[in-house]
Amino acid sequence: MTAIEFKATLQMLIPMIIQTIMEKKDTSVIDSIKLLYFSGLYQKLEIESTKLWHLSPLALYELLEMELQTGKIVFPTEA
Repeated sequence: MTAIEFKATLQMLIPMIIQTIMEKKDTSVIDSIKLLYFSGLYQKLEIESTKLWHLSPLALYELLEMELQTGKIVFPTEA
């Protein structure tokens, strides 16, 4: 995947993750954005080689929840 393709993928995926956070946690768009962008998950998502961009917004939300509860991100085997 080229850098341009990866950036485009993230630009489509990030709003879907934010929407999922808003729905699941009943938070505002601003709070949902902050929650995602200040997470370790987002730092990992920005790295193409982690392959986290392959996951659905719901699966990524679940990883975020795991991080919030445990402080750790456990990569699924398909990532």
